[in-house]
Amino acid sequence: MRTAQWLVFLGLVAAGVTSYAQRPGLSNGIRQFVTVDAAVVALTHARVIDGTGAPVRHDQTVILRDGRIAGIGPTGSTAVPEGAQVMDLTGKTLIPGLVMLHEHLYYPTGPGVYGQLGESFVRLYLAGGVTTMRTGGNVNGFMDINMKRLVDAGSKAGPSIDATAPYLNGPNTFIQMHSLTGPDDARRQVRYWADEGATSFKAYMQITRADLGAAIEEAHARGLKVTGHLCSVTYAEAADLGIDNLEHAFLASTDFVPAKEPDVCPGQGTGQRTIADLDENGEPFRALVRKLIDKNVTLTTTPTVFETFTPGRPLPPGIEVLVTPLREQFERAFERTATNEQSIYSQLFPKAMKLDLAFARAGGTLVAGTDPTGGGGVIPGFSNQRTIELLVEAGFTPVEAIRIVTLNGAEYLGRGRSTGSIALGKQADLVVIAGDPSAVVADVRKVELVFKQGIGFDSARLIASVSGRVGIW
Repeated sequence: MRTAQWLVFLGLVAAGVTSYAQRPGLSNGIRQFVTVDAAVVALTHARVIDGTGAPVRHDQTVILRDGRIAGIGPTGSTAVPEGAQVMDLTGKTLIPGLVMLHEHLYYPTGPGVYGQLGESFVRLYLAGGVTTMRTGGNVNGFMDINMKRLVDAGSKAGPSIDATAPYLNGPNTFIQMHSLTGPDDARRQVRYWADEGATSFKAYMQITRADLGAAIEEAHARGLKVTGHLCSVTYAEAADLGIDNLEHAFLASTDFVPAKEPDVCPGQGTGQRTIADLDENGEPFRALVRKLIDKNVTLTTTPTVFETFTPGRPLPPGIEVLVTPLREQFERAFERTATNEQSIYSQLFPKAMKLDLAFARAGGTLVAGTDPTGGGGVIPGFSNQRTIELLVEAGFTPVEAIRIVTLNGAEYLGRGRSTGSIALGKQADLVVIAGDPSAVVADVRKVELVFKQGIGFDSARLIASVSGRVGIW
């Protein structure tokens, strides 16, 4: 920015007028979190990890114009447009906004009870760098759909939402979940929720093959996708039925359970024991991987939720934002986990990481999510950053891990042409990190600013707005 322009900008700040006042369309509730909202912004001297898996580029300038990426190139040879707001990102890194595919707007508040925390959760997701997310099933019905509309309208600060309908499941014990009565009911549910605005569907553990097949057929007829956290239906069966996505990578697979009965869930623990003992180099696993790849089935890995079940793992980040009773409740459970020497997760968690890597190295498409349900402790935003660290622990490079949580997710959602990577013409969905996650992956936690369609949100302000109150709203 030229000296005269900088002095004008300082004068506006001193007068209480900040840059976000230059463009209309945001509610006052959002404006409190915005620090950058100029029509043209030049981010100079940045380290760029573009989300495609390409090598890191150093000393880059990225030009944002009207919410899109209008230019990118070496700082020394990239012209800064007249009147642009210039931000010097020396020593900092730009990555694409995260695109995460197993998120929720609810959280466990007691045994079998889930609180609807949409208001605080969307702020935390955005603060953590998530600019697009798919909710992985809901137990409310309209929370996800309505929140999507409010965010799109500029009334709420949060990521763009791919809103999943209530779970599609067979007879079950969840008081907040419908039990399908057959294929006709499955079709009816898909039609109803698609008409109401749902953009994805999720099958759950007790669904039958007939119901799942009917739901997939009905969803595909509307151009919508179906994912599943399965048990009664094996991964191979679901692939043959045309499912698009499978949740929790291989940890929900019952394909290797001996003498498994058709359409019967043998129990999550039974399936997980077979996965813990599975040889990632053995032919049974390799055959399943080939089928999934041949059938174009994407897998969503969710390591953060399973880490909370595993002895010897660190306390998850972000639990300080919870209301005190929920934080203390989780801390007590975490202490019990830490001393559980018989936990299957001591074997299962590292095996899951190996299977994720083997699937991706074989050519499978891996995306990621956090699943803030389980037993608590998986905090939106914080856990999304932790996912990148865990992917690196699994054997992916930092650049590969960032692709999994950005472009892979965007392409699965059909949004790859508009977001998921830093490229000319794409939405200006970007994360400013105070460090270099390509060298020190833990730097992904140092998010300072999150651009969503060119509007810069202050991460610290978003977190502060809900800190100590998550669990109430």
